[in-house]
Amino acid sequence: MSKSVQQLDQVVIRIAGDSGDGMQLTGDRFTQETAVFGNDLSTLPNFPAEIRAPQGTLAGVSSFQLHFADHDILTPGDRPDVLVAMNPAALKANLGDVPKGATLIVDTHDFTTRALARVGWNSNPLEDGTLDGFTVHAIELTQLTLDALAGTELSRKDAGRSKNMFALGLLSWMYSRPTEGTLNFIRTKFANKPDIADANIAAFKAGWNYGETTEAFAVSYEVKPAVIPAGTYRNISGNLALAYGLIAAAQRANLPLFLGAYPITPASDILHELSKHKRFNVRTFQAEDEIAGIGAALGAAFGGALAVTTSSGPGIALKGETIGLAVSLELPLVICDIQRGGPSTGLPTKTEQSDLLQAMYGRNGEAPVPIVAAQSPGDCFDAAVEAARIALTYRTPVFLLSDGYLANGSEPWRVPEVDDLPDLSVEFTTQPNGEGAEDGTFLPYLRDPETLARPWAVPGTPGLEHRIGGIEKADRTGNISYDPDNHDFMTRTRQAKVDGIARSLAPLEVDDPDGDARVLVLGWGSTYGPIGAACRQVRAAGASIAQAHLRHLNPFPADLGDLLARYDKVVIPEMNLGQLATLIRAKYLVDAISVTQVRGLPFKADELSEMLLGVIHQGVIHQ
Repeated sequence: MSKSVQQLDQVVIRIAGDSGDGMQLTGDRFTQETAVFGNDLSTLPNFPAEIRAPQGTLAGVSSFQLHFADHDILTPGDRPDVLVAMNPAALKANLGDVPKGATLIVDTHDFTTRALARVGWNSNPLEDGTLDGFTVHAIELTQLTLDALAGTELSRKDAGRSKNMFALGLLSWMYSRPTEGTLNFIRTKFANKPDIADANIAAFKAGWNYGETTEAFAVSYEVKPAVIPAGTYRNISGNLALAYGLIAAAQRANLPLFLGAYPITPASDILHELSKHKRFNVRTFQAEDEIAGIGAALGAAFGGALAVTTSSGPGIALKGETIGLAVSLELPLVICDIQRGGPSTGLPTKTEQSDLLQAMYGRNGEAPVPIVAAQSPGDCFDAAVEAARIALTYRTPVFLLSDGYLANGSEPWRVPEVDDLPDLSVEFTTQPNGEGAEDGTFLPYLRDPETLARPWAVPGTPGLEHRIGGIEKADRTGNISYDPDNHDFMTRTRQAKVDGIARSLAPLEVDDPDGDARVLVLGWGSTYGPIGAACRQVRAAGASIAQAHLRHLNPFPADLGDLLARYDKVVIPEMNLGQLATLIRAKYLVDAISVTQVRGLPFKADELSEMLLGVIHQGVIHQ
């Protein structure tokens, strides 16, 4: 039968089912084919912390949301246009996010009385009117998969596990996605299990053919490729981009890269990725605990490497004393904090921005550390290069803040030209630098007059032996010192070194198209996408709004105070209880409006835009 093709400018799809049933794999494959097709896209994986969460329960639901479009987009979408639910729990857990009129594709196989009761339904929502107002496709996806694989030698249980590939095939047909890449992926992934590979391919093709032949789907859809600047693009997640940024920084510095890390969600992927790149002079050390990981990294910094340690909030707490030691030793060290919900173990697989004040102040004594934050998955690459630049130039540990939303989410990323990356080359001290120098004196804390950085002397360099350790250093000589005046001087000098980084920062970019906005939205980190999308909605409604986003949180850019003073109101949305707002109020005496949420999920753009319109139209705003 001939079917029509309808053009769409954007679609938000969410695929949900039991954790362990391939929802993340299905979403990732659909994303990869969408990236190959040329759409702009943004993703939001969402899954439980348990390795194998209880099947058929609300707590065990795993989902993957993809927003793709023929134009530039900033978020994975507020609400899905299409929900694919593999069981009652997946439908129940996600139905509240789905607007009326949306499409529901539901596998009816497990809609038994027992399974429905397990998630709190006393009757079948497919039959009792619960889904009135939605376009519902109730399909026996599991049985159709079993029928497609009836000729194989797989058990019924193993065959049924291929239903995610059936769903992927159906979605690929519905949205005119390429298929060859997925077929090749299946062949490669299961190269050592040809029966499993054949089953998944058969299920995928059966799903495609079902869409092509069934009368239930009379229309397929097409979202044309986005118009983007010329270049080489690939789909990339935040953790992968961060790993590539660290490798690129080390290459541009002509230094070996050393990672000392203990596995922790959601940072572990960085360790996994860097371990694959020994050919780029990358060494990875999976330590027995967080303290050992950063201790090894600091030792590598002393030895002349670009040193990195990765963790999340709980691990950063354990690393605190060694971070303070790095401040005292004044050695370059990049500390990647991939934030998650807290406190303590908190929400390991959910996102949050609650470690800002921990990064700023979470050490004993006055131990200032520069802080850099990434704003999107692809931007994690640039943020990593910038963190390395600061660490190497100023001889200091640097915090690089990402979070679970960026780490696991993905977007198209334009691969940069190597020549466009900054030159990060450093010069190790090889000769005595004391007064006269002919006497062979080495002063390990003799500072560069511009950056206040101390010399970097690699152990084993003749004549450059010097002490390291946690006890306060004497100015210039680095000897142990308990002198009160020296401690005051060294403390203020270390702070001045961090403050001086502001002189190297470019002026803040402000998005204020009309030039007459009286309200500024100030953000940091992963709120960039939702804030940007909300500002677009505000402008579409006829109001003026300005947006600025901070990459550098310590020190703040030198022109931030002047920027804040230009606006009547400053709104700061954060996925915490107002940590940046606290810093802004304290430093600039600006009565910022703090907008917060700690739900383990990113902001919704439409909720932010509604709030911003309310702020703009308040009587206290002077036009």
